[in-house]
Amino acid sequence: MEITTALRAQWAVLRAGRGRIIALAAAALAVLLLGLLPALTNLSSCSEGTVEVQCPTDPIGPDGAPVSDQSFFAHVPLGERGVITARMTELTGTITYPPPNHDQIVSGVVPWAKAGLIVKDGTGQGSDYAALLMTGAHGVRLQHSYRHDTAGRPGGVSPDQPRWLRLTRDGDTVTGEESADGTAWTRVGTARLPGLPATVQVGLFATSPGDLTLREIGLGGHVGEVRFTQAVGVFDHVTIDGAPVTGWQRDTVGELGHTDWEKYHRPAGLVEENGVLSVTGSGDIGPIGSMGSTRPESTLLGLVVALIVVIVAGARFGVGAAGRVIAARAAALGGLVLAGGLAVAGLTLTAGTLLMQHKGLPVAPLGPLTGLRVAAAREYCSPGLPRSRWRWGRCAAAPGLRRRPGSRWWWCRTCSAWCRCCRSR
Repeated sequence: MEITTALRAQWAVLRAGRGRIIALAAAALAVLLLGLLPALTNLSSCSEGTVEVQCPTDPIGPDGAPVSDQSFFAHVPLGERGVITARMTELTGTITYPPPNHDQIVSGVVPWAKAGLIVKDGTGQGSDYAALLMTGAHGVRLQHSYRHDTAGRPGGVSPDQPRWLRLTRDGDTVTGEESADGTAWTRVGTARLPGLPATVQVGLFATSPGDLTLREIGLGGHVGEVRFTQAVGVFDHVTIDGAPVTGWQRDTVGELGHTDWEKYHRPAGLVEENGVLSVTGSGDIGPIGSMGSTRPESTLLGLVVALIVVIVAGARFGVGAAGRVIAARAAALGGLVLAGGLAVAGLTLTAGTLLMQHKGLPVAPLGPLTGLRVAAAREYCSPGLPRSRWRWGRCAAAPGLRRRPGSRWWWCRTCSAWCRCCRSR
């Protein structure tokens, strides 16, 4: 009873302080106005040299949300019914400038490097697909429509322990199976792709996402660093039933071939030799876009200003109080800031995102629960360059970089990410 009485008394004191209420209202207004600023002022453009080009954006998947869709794809047309079978003997690759020294290019694959069989609605980015694939560290998987993943047998692949993979199309249903010997088959899963056309593309693919690590920058903060990687899948005994007898068509889904590694060492592509097919690619196929979408939390820039105001108001509100009184004042002010802050942050996040979408700016998808988490506690993650690139000192001097004018971000063709790198190390 005494606690309730104390809270009511200090709540009355808090409301009576006209200066405190004005300060808190100004903090809320700062969050709202600064949150709408990115949407109102985002007029960025991209250029290659002196030529202005369209800024990269994420492809849109079958459900209307941005996705990642970048790989090398060797394919042939397939009708409404057909089967592709292959034996996979190797999954190798390359990782550029990994920790701890970031000064070497090494052999290896990242955990979610992928290579395998795929049925895809054309070669355009964002088109629907079903793939039976081998991963760098997660065994065999059946993935489809960018958001669905079914685990098969764990483990790796090697010439001594190959994996047989088989994809069967029957209308809009695709079934994935695996085998250790090509005789006894185990079903991994079935994918249903509504609206799949009568003729699709079927074949072999390879992709490998960037190698992401977090580097500590002090005061508990971290900066994400993404490095270019590449995967190579090796197949033999490849057979396709239900497809015309034609040669392989070779296509990159998305942009590949811009890095120095691809230009001068191993380009993305298909190599055929004595019935053995080696498919090389990089990128990713999955639910998270990475090319140019605006992050929703960019609308919460004003929280830093609001936090400073709240700290000052809280310190002044606690002057001269002690014991239960200061505890009651802290509870009253904290409750007001928590409730009001969540409301203002939620409003700002929603209004800013809708405004950016109305202006045609690509915005990364954000679910309701994720939105609540972002509003409650902002996260910072900035893709960065490997140390070897930072030794150039200034981004403008590093090859493979394309500036986004009017901002501190650069598009790095080496690490395939927007990089905040304009600083010496």
